[in-house]
Amino acid sequence: MPLHIKDKAANDAVRRLAHVRSLTLTEAVRVACEEALARDDRALTVVDRLKDIHRQVRTFARTGQKADKAFFDGEWGE
Repeated sequence: MPLHIKDKAANDAVRRLAHVRSLTLTEAVRVACEEALARDDRALTVVDRLKDIHRQVRTFARTGQKADKAFFDGEWGE
């Protein structure tokens, strides 16, 4: 899977990151992308981060059972 970086500034940045962190060029590109994506994820609000989880939980079948308040109070030390 070749990736050709023709932009001089991008090429220089990848090489600089690889040098500073003692990485291969491939590792430097992967690390930079993963760090950028993680930064983007952290920039999301809590509501946006939880939307997928909430959507998934809503697909679970209802059991009809009620939560055991005494159990949860005990777990929370109340």
